[in-house]
Amino acid sequence: MFRLVAIFYIIIAPTLAGIFALVPLTMSGTLSVDGGFLLAFIIAGAVLALPVSWFVAKRIDALISSKGPAASA
Repeated sequence: MFRLVAIFYIIIAPTLAGIFALVPLTMSGTLSVDGGFLLAFIIAGAVLALPVSWFVAKRIDALISSKGPAASA
């Protein structure tokens, strides 16, 4: 399970950090943005990616481990 969370975190963290970085850039413009404010939003996106990755990994693990139709080889 931890490996699955780590794999999803590698994908989800930069995505959320990038989306969160757009918020202060949109609010104040690219020339007048405060560096600390931008960094705080990027860190918030990366931190929020932890529970999101855990949730996604838990759902996919449940789908994989559930008894589905038998695969014919």
